[in-house]
Amino acid sequence: MRLTAKEKIAYGLGAVGKDMVYMLSASYVLYYFQDILGVSAIAMGLILMAARVFDAFNDPIMGVVVAKTKTKWGKFRPWLMIGTVTNAIILIVMFSAPPSLDGGGLIAYAAVTYILWGITYTMMDIPYWSMIPAFTESGKEREGLTTLARSAAGVGSAIVTILTVMSVAALGNAFSAKESDLLTKNFASSDGLNYTAYVIEVDGDQNPTGNVTEFAGDNVQVSTTITGARRVFGDWNDVIYVNSSNADVTLTINDQEIEASNVEFVKGDYEGEGDNQTFVDTDPLVSFYVDSDTYAELSAEPSIRAGILMESNLEVERVGFKYFSMVVGILFVVFITITCLFIKEKSSVDIKTASVGQMFKALIQNDQAMTIVITIVLVNSATYITSNLLIYFFKYDLAGSNWQGNYTLFNTFAGGIQILAMMIMFPILRRFFNTLKIFYICIGSAIGGYIILLVMALAGLKSVFPFFVPGFFIMAAVGILNVVVTIFLANTVDYGHLKNNRRDESVIFSMQTFVVKLASGISALVASICLAVFNIKENSDVAATYSNIIAKIDDIRNGVVETISSNSVIGLRLVMTLTPIVVLVVAVLIFKSRYILTDKKLGEIITELKSREA
Repeated sequence: MRLTAKEKIAYGLGAVGKDMVYMLSASYVLYYFQDILGVSAIAMGLILMAARVFDAFNDPIMGVVVAKTKTKWGKFRPWLMIGTVTNAIILIVMFSAPPSLDGGGLIAYAAVTYILWGITYTMMDIPYWSMIPAFTESGKEREGLTTLARSAAGVGSAIVTILTVMSVAALGNAFSAKESDLLTKNFASSDGLNYTAYVIEVDGDQNPTGNVTEFAGDNVQVSTTITGARRVFGDWNDVIYVNSSNADVTLTINDQEIEASNVEFVKGDYEGEGDNQTFVDTDPLVSFYVDSDTYAELSAEPSIRAGILMESNLEVERVGFKYFSMVVGILFVVFITITCLFIKEKSSVDIKTASVGQMFKALIQNDQAMTIVITIVLVNSATYITSNLLIYFFKYDLAGSNWQGNYTLFNTFAGGIQILAMMIMFPILRRFFNTLKIFYICIGSAIGGYIILLVMALAGLKSVFPFFVPGFFIMAAVGILNVVVTIFLANTVDYGHLKNNRRDESVIFSMQTFVVKLASGISALVASICLAVFNIKENSDVAATYSNIIAKIDDIRNGVVETISSNSVIGLRLVMTLTPIVVLVVAVLIFKSRYILTDKKLGEIITELKSREA
């Protein structure tokens, strides 16, 4: 009996939920702990890699446990449900690090929660993919369901990729706790303060154009009212730095309410270094980043009168990730529950149990499975390296105060292309080419896309739209490859059955779970090394000083728009483009030299297996 539409939808929803969770962890756990909470990049890289080493032992064991399970609900669904609930809980805990933790305590928290997340994800992921043979009846139906599930997984990944940054900002702003010890302070020219005000023009991508108008002395009258917590601003006796990214801003200039992409206020500076550093009181400096029309209007004025209300939002991203992980975790549980309710095991999949030692031996004996495992690791590592560094590329290279919007726009396009590739492009290509040829076409497309991306990045393009071109070639390839390699992996089950006289669905697909996580660990380690070596991290302590704001404005005047050094920019561009190219070339060379399961070969294997059963 063929699968019903209801069963297909239920299974697909499970894939959406589980890949939402996976993508949130794979793409943002490094950013969360390193860029937001301050854990060193190298420490995070080692944690993520150590978790993958642990998975090398944990995942095959879980495959054995699933194989031995016998309940009235079946072999797979109990573990699918248990793993989902526990993984959702750990996900929320992982992205809810206590703000009081620092140093070694924060590193320990990251290590424990991430390893537990990997364990619980394995508990769910292995039975999810291993159960396909239990409710499908033919190779064609199995391939169709695998394609559907991979497409649905791509939807889940795309949803998180598209929504995370903007959702985190929105949720963080909505739920950032306003401390009970709020202080309000007014800094006004009427109190004898001598403001310096800068009006800075930005283009459509919110990058400074180089046009800056300065107002000082009697030509500027400003009143700035700031509300913030005592633990952030102390008693207003140190350097105070507030901008549009950490505060809600209401701005009035020359009696008109003005929209500004960014407003910066700074008062105070430091002299000396290290233990000899001392605070120096300064008059306030304020800068307004405005569009071309507003800039033309304001720069023509002889003087400026401004009223600024700034209400600080504390730790917006930290709080935002906490609540966004809750949303994703809840959806994950709901979707997998639907899967478990509507999917029933229609046949008994006879999976003979084996010891862990026998299991590793069986995997080593299946040379085709090992070839696909290595290929999956390399292909996923290439794409994950880029996805891990992409947020830093938009934040610190393309930059601009609208980097979050541009990042979301690009991810919306890339995610959409990935989904269309799996759901539409793959079936079309399948009509004209076999899966082997499709694999090579996709690898070529991805490499070509990375070459285009490298050229554009090194050219210093600052608009997001040209990057849609390499994004198309790379993400279309990634989407189709996700389907193709899963089909390849399923093919190795029949090959292993013929060669080793046993069907190891759970073990083979436990390797898929492991290698995908291994790829994320390798890519995170590479990204971490890149971040550490090239010092790619915003230094808010430096940025918050009066002299450095002046230096930044001077750079803007001179056409230099960098939030990290030029060497860091070049290093980031090279690592996120050249490294994936090299890895993909190695992947295709290994695959071409070792993979033998052509359509003809698979036909011969299936014929031989049927003759054995006769």
